[in-house]
Amino acid sequence: MRIGLLGTGPWAEMAYAPALSAHTELDFAGVWGRRPEAAKELADRHGGLPVYEDVDALFADVDAVAVALPPSVQAPLAVRAARAGCHLLLDKPLATDVAEGRAVVEAVERAGMASVVFFTARFQTAIEAWITEQADAGGWFTGRAEWLGSLFDGDSDSPFAASPWRREKGALWDVGPHALSVLLPVLGDVEEVTAVRGAKDTVHLVLAHTGGASSTVTLSLSAPPAASGATAEFRGRAGVNVLPSSDEGGVVPALVRAGDALLAAARGGRPHPCDAAFGLRVTEVLAAAEGQLAP
Repeated sequence: MRIGLLGTGPWAEMAYAPALSAHTELDFAGVWGRRPEAAKELADRHGGLPVYEDVDALFADVDAVAVALPPSVQAPLAVRAARAGCHLLLDKPLATDVAEGRAVVEAVERAGMASVVFFTARFQTAIEAWITEQADAGGWFTGRAEWLGSLFDGDSDSPFAASPWRREKGALWDVGPHALSVLLPVLGDVEEVTAVRGAKDTVHLVLAHTGGASSTVTLSLSAPPAASGATAEFRGRAGVNVLPSSDEGGVVPALVRAGDALLAAARGGRPHPCDAAFGLRVTEVLAAAEGQLAP
């Protein structure tokens, strides 16, 4: 499968380009970026790949695209790519606007394209196995997820600290998708969401799920470094089960597995659990929470 990369920022450089280069069944065929000079630098680091100034020309030359762009840029380009006959490897969140996310899903369905949204934990082997085990066990009456980062701590040297969309949207949209990607497969869809603000960009959610369970979520990108970390747990008839830790060599191996998932969906025609439709549902839940936080 020939695949092109859209995006040239830190996430494309650190995760997507290395994963596409490492994948044995994906032919990394070219790069497009909003900054042509950055696209050339990235392409040169991965074997002198072709650089496309016209994104539609890239769509015409490949079977699939991977997108490492802000959500407001990702969604419209994903629609164009699907209409051009490209399968989609997308990043979370699919979109921060429900209408834009729905347009992606509709374009994918009408064109018959496969889609996978990269929720990191869902492509880490140990964590995905744990999620499947909890979903099969059932009997959970409550859950909890905390995703606390220190990206906006004054001492952070992360290349993502200056990300305009993260500065605008905060933890709700950056790490909220990770928390929901763990809770929803186990507890079911969300029927009702209540959201309140905490310190700085911290957000607290209470979720009512379709099966009668409830969960709480705490999200922040401004936690003190000593308080940062991610965890989730479920409580029910089986007792208490806590999210296992999983590094597995970092994000690149997980993204390689997301590539595997896209190939399987494209070949077999069976949607992946983390497809664009799931990405849209996450967007809908987060948008409902954001609506309650508006000043």
